[in-house]
Amino acid sequence: MSPELRADNLRGVVMMVIAVGSFALMDAALKLLSPHYPPLQVAALRGYASLPVVCVWILILGRNARLLQVRWPLHVLRGVLGIVMMTAFTFALRTLPLSEAYAIFFVAPLIITALAAPLLGERVSANRWLAIVIGFAGVLIVFRPGGSHMLSLAALAVLLSAVCYAISAISARILGRTDSSVAIVFWLMMSMALGATALTGSDWKPVQSEHAWLLVWIAVTGSIGQITITEAFKRGQASLIAPFEYTALAWSLGLDWLVWKTLPQPVVLLGAAVVVGSGLFLLWSERRQPRPKATRESA
Repeated sequence: MSPELRADNLRGVVMMVIAVGSFALMDAALKLLSPHYPPLQVAALRGYASLPVVCVWILILGRNARLLQVRWPLHVLRGVLGIVMMTAFTFALRTLPLSEAYAIFFVAPLIITALAAPLLGERVSANRWLAIVIGFAGVLIVFRPGGSHMLSLAALAVLLSAVCYAISAISARILGRTDSSVAIVFWLMMSMALGATALTGSDWKPVQSEHAWLLVWIAVTGSIGQITITEAFKRGQASLIAPFEYTALAWSLGLDWLVWKTLPQPVVLLGAAVVVGSGLFLLWSERRQPRPKATRESA
């Protein structure tokens, strides 16, 4: 692995960890909103809340934002995926704790890793596959197949959301080769806001004033998460970045306890330790890879 690729991968990992934490905080706010509004409306509110922050980013970049110099078909695809992903996940959060929803959602890194080779041309090393398998084993420890929610409609909704997320992540990596990061984020948020609003139709409910702080919270955390995850997949190899999605489990366990007073069982803590350990193992193994010897031309 070249030093440049190694550095990009490490930056991508850092961006991914920040993104995961930001999205966990955003998802907690979405769960608080989910009993009060239709899932499609929550998806639209997520887009509207983040747009002002993204627009400030556009104003700072000016012409470098390159909003119109984009690959439109992929942006349309990401818009559809974003609406389905957010709507399905919000629907599931009405009944599932964050930790259980995330446990199902963590099939996404497996899908991303499987797609990285044929769609992105990435070489998926044995260490990366091992980290994925170990992390997923931790998820199974947490969720315990056969549990009460495994075959529920909410669980299937999370699975659909995970598939949409995986495909969207791969498309972000492809778009990152030609399109600016701010354009990728802007058109996704705009598509989610306008598309989900149109689909909500007459079911739209007036936003209650007591929920204004949740929308501000979603704006900040969602924008940080979307920007950093776009940068993560733009810079780093998808098959390496994806396993660090598992760190969200630690966030969800903490939020379930702090906000909803749900205490995890010991087996859940064991699974969380396995999940986080898989990501640490992957980072350790990547850093231990031998650096290529410098040649006279590169010295």
